[in-house]
Amino acid sequence: MKAVIFDAVGAPLRVETRPDPTPAPDEVVLRVAGCGICGSDLHITEDPATFGVGAGSVLGHEISGKVVAVGRDVTVLQVGDGVAVAPMRGCGQCARCLAGDPARCPSMQLIGGGYAEYVTVAARQCRRMPADVALADGALAEPLSVALHCIVRSGMTPGDRVAIVGAGPIGLLVAFWARRMGASHVVVADIQSHQRERALALGATGFAMSGEVLAENLADLCEGPPDIVFECVGKRGLLQAASQAVRPQGKVIGVGLCIGGDDWDPFIALSKEIDLIFSVFFHQKNEFGVALDALTSGIPQQLITDRIGLSPVPQVFESLRRRITQCKVLIQPEFS
Repeated sequence: MKAVIFDAVGAPLRVETRPDPTPAPDEVVLRVAGCGICGSDLHITEDPATFGVGAGSVLGHEISGKVVAVGRDVTVLQVGDGVAVAPMRGCGQCARCLAGDPARCPSMQLIGGGYAEYVTVAARQCRRMPADVALADGALAEPLSVALHCIVRSGMTPGDRVAIVGAGPIGLLVAFWARRMGASHVVVADIQSHQRERALALGATGFAMSGEVLAENLADLCEGPPDIVFECVGKRGLLQAASQAVRPQGKVIGVGLCIGGDDWDPFIALSKEIDLIFSVFFHQKNEFGVALDALTSGIPQQLITDRIGLSPVPQVFESLRRRITQCKVLIQPEFS
């Protein structure tokens, strides 16, 4: 099979041929239909040790595909099933795993492998796709679930005023869920304006430009300081900016991956009695299924700005390190 390989920090990804995989007893082999390029994949190639990724790895955790082989112990799936993959692989036996929350399993691993024609995953990581959703688009179920988990963690209630810092895929999907679940105002902010129309199409009620007057811009568009601010970028200083923008006794939800530390003065958060909450991954048993059902509306698919085969992945991946107009690039190996 063809696969896209990560070698080292600073080295571009490359395409090579590798042996087709075979499943362990509890695994299935998928022919990859779709795999999204995630911002965390970019982080991994810049700081692989933090994520436990070594040379020769195949990235890609936003995966959907068709089952082409099953391990001897697998009874819940069969060859030909179309599935979306939850990339958190737990032990499958602890209380957290049995409750459908492998992200909190002590031995959880975030699996990759989706930048390839075939990938092996545990059968318990898979969920059958709705019949009326294109199989490749099932790769969006993972970021949709991450965004839904952000809303659940925030405790948002209908009528809340919500602000989202960052108009990348996760920020836009948080806007989608916030509006869908009854927020009265959903304002997305970014340092560039090219995502404005996409944000509004996904449910945002307003779009603000980030900068020194971010708090004022958000308050204007929310008709008052927002009740909840989601920080979906992961850059230094943005938790501070979110704390400045949120109302007294409001909530700031940390979602973006800020690797290497942050510059943050907690005095504002303390004086305003802010709840600071962090959100990562999602509940596989509940939120993943809800996200898959949401794909039947066709609205989340508006995130997809390009569909590419495996051969152009190295070049496109490098271009995504810069601020460009792409939103979600979906790898579809069938195009190779």
